[in-house]
Amino acid sequence: VMVMGGRGRAFGGGRGGAMSAAMPFDGGSDATATGLGGPQALGMTQVLFVEVGMGADQHGQDATKAAVRACRNAIEFNSIPSIRAIVPGGYDAMKLHIQIGAPEGAKIDLAKVRAVFPYGNIVDPIDVCVGGLLAKSGIAIPEMGDKNDDFVICVASVTVGY
Repeated sequence: VMVMGGRGRAFGGGRGGAMSAAMPFDGGSDATATGLGGPQALGMTQVLFVEVGMGADQHGQDATKAAVRACRNAIEFNSIPSIRAIVPGGYDAMKLHIQIGAPEGAKIDLAKVRAVFPYGNIVDPIDVCVGGLLAKSGIAIPEMGDKNDDFVICVASVTVGY
């Protein structure tokens, strides 16, 4: 589970439940701060394209649901029939770098985010940073799980490469 902390830091589990940290987005991944840019900063040799999406949970204040919807939105209208031809090793060698912007204090279950992607290897860690939006829906409906009238909005960037 990823929990957004103060000052833009996010802490969460990678594969196997190990704890890892992701820094706030600064125009690139953590490697950008050390001078390593481009595809290598994302754990790739070649970036093919970047998909973006937005997701929200209007009732229930569930940041995981909003993050999953953002990731689905990023990939749901794409067909990539040429992956086998352009990625050495095809779908098995395809890499995905996932970045999610979520409101500060949001808790995101990264296992559920990983489950969105039917193929490809997710580059660890999934980067979660302060972003998205915590808006007001104008109504709280307890029967729908609302604790208040917060409307949780997350954004996702999915970089595809090898």
